[in-house]
Amino acid sequence: MLEKIFEGAIWKSRFIVILAVFFGLIGAFVLFVVASMDIWEVAVYTFNTIINHAHPEKFHEDIVAGIIGAVDLYLIAVVMFIFAFGIYELFISEIDEAAKDKMGSKILAIHSLDQLKDKIAKVIVMVLVVNFFQRVLHTEFTTALEMLYFALSITALSVGLFFLAKVGKH
Repeated sequence: MLEKIFEGAIWKSRFIVILAVFFGLIGAFVLFVVASMDIWEVAVYTFNTIINHAHPEKFHEDIVAGIIGAVDLYLIAVVMFIFAFGIYELFISEIDEAAKDKMGSKILAIHSLDQLKDKIAKVIVMVLVVNFFQRVLHTEFTTALEMLYFALSITALSVGLFFLAKVGKH
């Protein structure tokens, strides 16, 4: 009898992950709002610059960097969503609404920790790629060696993405 009570308590303790689900979703919503506000600020800046017939130094780079920064936040928000949905499905229950929806069953269906890890890892790699390109926009290259390093880093990223895509297909 003691064993049954103990095992029941252990099994029910899995519901503590609801905190990770709840706060993961809150984090995702916050990131979506912040990223949207960032894009709004870029739009306002662009509109004001055009209205004033100004063309500040690095105008294009600033706009692209702002938008890429927002994309970065959106991708991190997606990681939070995938994490929250995955943890819920693994520890609490299958999400019935997602199972009914064709798209939901493809995107959010997670049946093992390995699947959750793989989905999150792919999005994190994309976050790193986006972040890399955001930083490159404001990098000043003064020597041929720096340009060579830049070309090599782009090549390394491309090769990494190629192999990531290959692994994802199998």
